[in-house]
Amino acid sequence: MSEIPPIALVTGGGTGIGSACCRSLSAAGFRVGIHYRNSKPGAEALVGELSNAFAIQADLKDPDSIDTMIKILKEEEGRIDVLVNNAGDNRNGPTPSMKLEDYDAVASLTRGTWYLTKLILRRFMLRQKNSRIINITSVVGHTGNRGQSPYTMAKAGLDAFSKSLAKELSGRSILVNSVAPGFIKTDMTDQLPEEIRESILSQIPLERMGTAEEVAEAVVWLATNASYVHGTVIHVNGGMYGG
Repeated sequence: MSEIPPIALVTGGGTGIGSACCRSLSAAGFRVGIHYRNSKPGAEALVGELSNAFAIQADLKDPDSIDTMIKILKEEEGRIDVLVNNAGDNRNGPTPSMKLEDYDAVASLTRGTWYLTKLILRRFMLRQKNSRIINITSVVGHTGNRGQSPYTMAKAGLDAFSKSLAKELSGRSILVNSVAPGFIKTDMTDQLPEEIRESILSQIPLERMGTAEEVAEAVVWLATNASYVHGTVIHVNGGMYGG
């Protein structure tokens, strides 16, 4: 009888960095749960592409929706070995003119990430061994960025969450870390004006954007081989920021 593969859940797994993480984790031998909120076509297409994956829907801004997802995971999968908190929201604009609902849109997803992690710990990981939690954050959580104050606050908060949770879970065989991407080539960055792209590239010693696959490599390393890395931030930014 073949060994049951470990299960990884990737939030926001249907697009961008999330989908790259799903592909890389699948290649590393995981059964992958591809969470999505609205990107059902992308998630289902990825399920068809990968040999051992499933899609699951939830609105991470809604605690009841998270509760329902956890119930389904418990009944249908029975365990979660790796949680990759990748889903994010961003609202751009100068702080003086930004609306409160723009801030709330970002902050409510951060709250949902905390709540999902809490439930994954209680329902699965605290009863298992060798589990991993990986939070996808951002270089701008460390450097700041003009016009992105709610987003930078959220990402810096997730890095602090990784460090605090790592201390809380001492002795539990659950490793918690962050991966902070820099300027990564995605559909979103492809839409930036050329002058902004060039300005950002001038700050990167490697003189190029990173790829989603390069971020996923760090995620897989933390999920599989990093047995003595805990409560830290892995920067994937081409030298743009050294931590």
